[in-house]
Amino acid sequence: MAIFITDECINCGACEPECPNNAIYEGGVEWAVSEGTTVTGQYTLEGEKVVAADAPNAPVEEDFYFIVPDKCTECKGFHEEPQCAAVCPVDCCVPDPDREETDEVLLARQARLHA
Repeated sequence: MAIFITDECINCGACEPECPNNAIYEGGVEWAVSEGTTVTGQYTLEGEKVVAADAPNAPVEEDFYFIVPDKCTECKGFHEEPQCAAVCPVDCCVPDPDREETDEVLLARQARLHA
């Protein structure tokens, strides 16, 4: 599963620097696949949408921190557990039940993001 941040987020920002994929952004901030990764050129997001790796994408959330699902690997390949959840003081970084993913899928994404 990818991790997501619930609307109980207090916008403390503790999670953002912990993400090895730079998948966490402050609410209202545009994001790019290339930020915090080695991806260049074109990148295929879930749903087969192709984007330029350095192109800005619309924020996932406007009011509180958010995690870009296409960049989240639950820290697989880096840590034993999702670091955002480990440091969140209000426990609002939780598994997304709508995005169940196997370890193999998460590790493959990690390999694509950090080739």
